[in-house]
Amino acid sequence: MSKFTVHSTETSPAESKPLLEGVKNAMTFVPNLMGVMAESKAVLSSYLALSDFFSKTSFSPVEQQVVLLSVSKENECAYCLAAHSMLARNIAKMDSETINKLKTGTQLSDSKLNALSAFTRKLVSARGNPSEQDLAAFYSKGYTPKHVLEVILGVSMKTLSNYVNHVAHTPVDEVFLK
Repeated sequence: MSKFTVHSTETSPAESKPLLEGVKNAMTFVPNLMGVMAESKAVLSSYLALSDFFSKTSFSPVEQQVVLLSVSKENECAYCLAAHSMLARNIAKMDSETINKLKTGTQLSDSKLNALSAFTRKLVSARGNPSEQDLAAFYSKGYTPKHVLEVILGVSMKTLSNYVNHVAHTPVDEVFLK
């Protein structure tokens, strides 16, 4: 039985309240995931920092969403698949076909994005131990060791949220279901 609370700015522990207020100001609402994370200031602040750092990688907004959706698909996180589908569509302006293929783990028509998704999923499934062939396939599409490290950052960020959602059974926000 889950004993997790989805906190609001009113119910959150005092130490997490400023963080949730910042999220609410930036997004106009507090996503349920962050409401759950608010139970621990360390977890919420870490997730927000990792998100901020990942947004500053050399990946384009579309590539960032490819990584985040691919991790969420591999980790079978319905909450993050819904959230990042909405973000991919509305923020990164990704087309619906690509989003649907990422959600189902189907090969993408764009070979470079497909290589990014495949490498990301392999990194997750291999627990951070991709083969030399996996790396070679990734590099053959123009990616570099810098990109490998940035994928690892994205995997770290999404694995944190995926696992929180699994344990807490976080309800998907309605805004992410549209």
